[in-house]
Amino acid sequence: MKVCIYARVSKDEQNIENQIEPLLDYAKLYKYDVVSIYKDKVSGGDSNRKEFIQMLKDARLRRFETVLVWSLDRFSREGIRQTLSYIERLRRYGIGLKSYTESWLDTTQEGMGELLLAIFSWVAEQERRRISERTKEGLKNAKNVGKRGKDKRPRATDGYKKRWKK
Repeated sequence: MKVCIYARVSKDEQNIENQIEPLLDYAKLYKYDVVSIYKDKVSGGDSNRKEFIQMLKDARLRRFETVLVWSLDRFSREGIRQTLSYIERLRRYGIGLKSYTESWLDTTQEGMGELLLAIFSWVAEQERRRISERTKEGLKNAKNVGKRGKDKRPRATDGYKKRWKK
Protein backbone atom coordinates (compact mmCIF):
# COMPACT_ATOMS: atom_id res chain seq x y z
CA MET A 1 0.00 0.00 0.00
CA LYS A 2 1.27 3.48 -0.87
CA VAL A 3 1.25 5.83 2.10
CA CYS A 4 2.42 9.29 2.98
CA ILE A 5 3.50 10.57 6.36
CA TYR A 6 2.27 13.90 7.66
CA ALA A 7 4.15 15.28 10.68
CA ARG A 8 3.74 18.62 12.40
CA VAL A 9 5.26 20.49 15.31
CA SER A 10 4.33 23.94 16.49
CA LYS A 11 7.74 25.37 17.30
CA ASP A 12 11.15 25.33 15.66
CA GLU A 13 12.80 23.97 18.79
CA GLN A 14 10.59 20.86 18.69
CA ASN A 15 12.03 17.81 16.95
CA ILE A 16 9.74 16.65 14.14
CA GLU A 17 11.90 13.53 13.69
CA ASN A 18 10.40 12.20 16.95
CA GLN A 19 7.25 11.58 14.90
CA ILE A 20 8.78 10.63 11.57
CA GLU A 21 11.18 7.90 12.71
CA PRO A 22 8.51 5.80 14.48
CA LEU A 23 6.12 6.31 11.56
CA LEU A 24 8.78 5.09 9.12
CA ASP A 25 9.40 2.04 11.34
CA TYR A 26 5.64 1.41 11.49
CA ALA A 27 5.39 1.64 7.69
CA LYS A 28 8.32 -0.76 7.30
CA LEU A 29 6.76 -3.23 9.75
CA TYR A 30 3.53 -3.35 7.72
CA LYS A 31 5.39 -3.24 4.38
CA TYR A 32 3.85 0.08 3.36
CA ASP A 33 5.52 2.00 0.55
CA VAL A 34 6.19 5.55 1.87
CA VAL A 35 5.94 7.76 -1.20
CA SER A 36 5.97 11.19 0.50
CA ILE A 37 6.75 12.82 3.81
CA TYR A 38 5.13 16.17 4.57
CA LYS A 39 6.55 18.25 7.44
CA ASP A 40 5.10 21.44 8.89
CA LYS A 41 6.50 23.61 11.68
CA VAL A 42 3.41 25.68 12.42
CA SER A 43 0.41 25.61 14.74
CA GLY A 44 -2.16 22.93 13.93
CA GLY A 45 -4.81 25.58 14.41
CA ASP A 46 -3.53 27.40 11.33
CA SER A 47 -5.24 26.30 8.11
CA ASN A 48 -2.45 27.85 6.04
CA ARG A 49 0.06 25.01 6.45
CA LYS A 50 2.13 24.69 3.29
CA GLU A 51 2.91 20.97 3.50
CA PHE A 52 -0.59 20.09 4.73
CA ILE A 53 -2.11 21.87 1.74
CA GLN A 54 0.30 20.04 -0.58
CA MET A 55 -0.61 16.73 1.05
CA LEU A 56 -4.31 17.40 0.38
CA LYS A 57 -3.52 18.28 -3.26
CA ASP A 58 -1.54 15.05 -3.67
CA ALA A 59 -4.37 13.12 -2.02
CA ARG A 60 -6.77 14.51 -4.61
CA LEU A 61 -4.40 13.20 -7.28
CA ARG A 62 -4.36 9.80 -5.46
CA ARG A 63 -0.57 9.71 -5.15
CA PHE A 64 -1.02 7.52 -2.06
CA GLU A 65 -3.75 5.48 -0.40
CA THR A 66 -3.33 6.40 3.26
CA VAL A 67 -2.03 9.26 5.37
CA LEU A 68 -0.07 8.16 8.44
CA VAL A 69 0.05 10.62 11.34
CA TRP A 70 1.47 10.47 14.85
CA SER A 71 -1.90 11.53 16.34
CA LEU A 72 -5.04 13.42 15.37
CA ASP A 73 -3.79 16.64 16.99
CA ARG A 74 -0.69 16.50 14.76
CA PHE A 75 -3.06 16.29 11.75
CA SER A 76 -5.20 19.28 12.78
CA ARG A 77 -6.12 21.42 15.78
CA GLU A 78 -8.63 23.55 13.91
CA GLY A 79 -11.60 22.17 15.81
CA ILE A 80 -13.77 19.14 15.28
CA ARG A 81 -15.78 20.59 12.39
CA GLN A 82 -12.75 21.52 10.27
CA THR A 83 -10.87 18.33 11.18
CA LEU A 84 -13.93 16.32 10.20
CA SER A 85 -14.09 18.15 6.86
CA TYR A 86 -10.46 17.19 6.14
CA ILE A 87 -11.16 13.53 6.98
CA GLU A 88 -14.29 13.60 4.83
CA ARG A 89 -12.33 15.15 1.95
CA LEU A 90 -9.73 12.37 2.18
CA ARG A 91 -12.54 9.80 2.23
CA ARG A 92 -14.04 11.30 -0.95
CA TYR A 93 -10.63 10.97 -2.59
CA GLY A 94 -10.47 7.32 -1.51
CA ILE A 95 -7.66 8.05 0.97
CA GLY A 96 -7.52 6.63 4.48
CA LEU A 97 -6.15 8.23 7.64
CA LYS A 98 -4.25 6.22 10.26
CA SER A 99 -2.96 7.42 13.60
CA TYR A 100 0.09 5.75 15.10
CA THR A 101 -0.76 6.53 18.75
CA GLU A 102 -4.57 6.28 18.48
CA SER A 103 -5.44 2.84 17.17
CA TRP A 104 -9.14 3.76 17.04
CA LEU A 105 -8.35 6.31 14.32
CA ASP A 106 -8.05 4.15 11.23
CA THR A 107 -10.42 5.02 8.42
CA THR A 108 -8.88 2.29 6.23
CA GLN A 109 -10.76 -0.45 8.10
CA GLU A 110 -14.01 -1.37 6.44
CA GLY A 111 -16.91 0.34 8.18
CA MET A 112 -14.63 2.14 10.63
CA GLY A 113 -14.37 5.26 8.48
CA GLU A 114 -18.14 5.62 8.29
CA LEU A 115 -18.49 4.98 12.02
CA LEU A 116 -15.85 7.57 12.90
CA LEU A 117 -17.39 10.12 10.54
CA ALA A 118 -20.80 9.54 12.11
CA ILE A 119 -19.37 10.00 15.61
CA PHE A 120 -17.34 13.07 14.62
CA SER A 121 -20.39 14.54 12.86
CA TRP A 122 -22.47 14.07 16.00
CA VAL A 123 -19.73 15.67 18.14
CA ALA A 124 -19.48 18.60 15.71
CA GLU A 125 -23.24 19.11 15.84
CA GLN A 126 -23.18 19.07 19.66
CA GLU A 127 -20.33 21.60 19.61
CA ARG A 128 -22.31 23.83 17.24
CA ARG A 129 -25.35 23.67 19.55
CA ARG A 130 -23.28 24.53 22.64
CA ILE A 131 -21.70 27.51 20.84
CA SER A 132 -25.14 28.71 19.78
CA GLU A 133 -26.50 28.34 23.33
CA ARG A 134 -23.55 30.23 24.83
CA THR A 135 -23.94 33.01 22.24
CA LYS A 136 -27.66 33.38 22.95
CA GLU A 137 -27.02 33.39 26.71
CA GLY A 138 -24.27 36.02 26.31
CA LEU A 139 -26.54 38.25 24.23
CA LYS A 140 -29.35 37.85 26.78
CA ASN A 141 -27.01 38.77 29.64
CA ALA A 142 -25.69 41.78 27.73
CA LYS A 143 -29.23 42.96 27.02
CA ASN A 144 -30.15 42.61 30.70
CA VAL A 145 -27.35 44.98 31.69
CA GLY A 146 -28.25 47.47 28.96
CA LYS A 147 -25.62 46.65 26.37
CA ARG A 148 -26.09 46.20 22.64
CA GLY A 149 -24.91 43.36 20.39
CA LYS A 150 -21.26 43.20 19.38
CA ASP A 151 -20.10 46.63 20.47
CA LYS A 152 -21.39 46.25 24.05
CA ARG A 153 -22.11 49.99 24.30
CA PRO A 154 -24.87 51.06 26.69
CA ARG A 155 -28.27 51.71 25.18
CA ALA A 156 -29.83 55.15 25.25
CA THR A 157 -32.41 54.99 28.03
CA ASP A 158 -33.90 58.48 27.96
CA GLY A 159 -36.68 57.66 25.47
CA TYR A 160 -34.96 58.50 22.18
CA LYS A 161 -32.45 56.68 20.08
CA LYS A 162 -29.02 58.08 20.46
CA ARG A 163 -26.48 57.79 17.64
CA TRP A 164 -23.15 56.47 18.74
CA LYS A 165 -19.98 57.71 17.15
CA LYS A 166 -17.45 55.04 16.23
